Amino acid sequence: MELGERKKRILQAIVDDYIGTAEPVGSRTIAKKHELGLSSATIRNEMADLEEMGFLQQPHASSGRIPSDLGYRFYVDQLMRRYEFSVEEMSRMRQIMELQIQELDRLILQASEFISKVTQYTTVAVTPKISKSAIKHLQLIPVDLYNILLIFITHAGIVRNKSIRLKQPVSAEFIQKLSAVLDDKLGGLTIEEINLPKIQEIQREMKYNEELLISILNIIADSISDIDKAEVYLGGATNIFNFPEYNQIDKAKELLGFLEERRKLYELFSSHNKDNKITIMIGRENQFEEIKNCSVVMTNYYLGDEVVGTIGIIGPTRMDYAKIVSSLEFLSKNLSRIILKTLRGTDDS
Repeated sequence: MELGERKKRILQAIVDDYIGTAEPVGSRTIAKKHELGLSSATIRNEMADLEEMGFLQQPHASSGRIPSDLGYRFYVDQLMRRYEFSVEEMSRMRQIMELQIQELDRLILQASEFISKVTQYTTVAVTPKISKSAIKHLQLIPVDLYNILLIFITHAGIVRNKSIRLKQPVSAEFIQKLSAVLDDKLGGLTIEEINLPKIQEIQREMKYNEELLISILNIIADSISDIDKAEVYLGGATNIFNFPEYNQIDKAKELLGFLEERRKLYELFSSHNKDNKITIMIGRENQFEEIKNCSVVMTNYYLGDEVVGTIGIIGPTRMDYAKIVSSLEFLSKNLSRIILKTLRGTDDS
């Protein structure tokens, strides 16, 4: 929808003011605060037109206007100025981001907490399922005759472990030998590439009681399938209480309840278009009813050219979109660099 230049400037002023104050914006405020060269009466008429066109809402008959979802969308797509970090902000963020962590899960968790501190919003980070990630290391550790610990590490640095209960007692020597064979035969493969010929190759090399070996391998295969799941991390979940939109306990409880549903969070963040650097979903553009009054901004992070996961922000529609977009762009670039540096031993170039 096309807007004249005057309407664009007024809409931009209203969105900027409302993001900062959370208070409806009136024509007199715009006339005094912004140098538009327009009278209050002219601004009031333009605001009425913008409301009729669906870009603004008036919460109460005697109050000023606030942006609608459509108004925010137009602002994000056409009016939003790029947020520029100060030298101090950039220096602080770079210091925090220089993380020396070898496990991707811990790295992503720390990054989630970092971005929630920078933006003061709630952060969600999602790692993908590991079925398409190549196995870097697989180890079985004997606990006792009936229990072993399976440790599984992918080339993307994803670490998973699972306790396994065996049906028959097995010696520690056998488990250690099986561990070495599994690591040798399955290293470099994805979970999807572990097939019957590979299992048969392991059986031939082990030269062990076939029935028992098959039983153990089946249990291990089931355990690997169990750990092939996405992980969802939250940062700053209680930050919602910083915003007047959530002073009403019912609204706060609804959003907190949604944040506790990891399946829905995974579904929401998996909807991110992998071709887009930044995705912004405003208000009723979100597919879940619980967050129809929220906006979601998200982006990917990478290992080389491979998408490792998605990270983003959930907050009120009255969020500082410009700062959030700049923060997520900074995070994606630097997190991807750190992942590559940490897991592959490359330099910063």
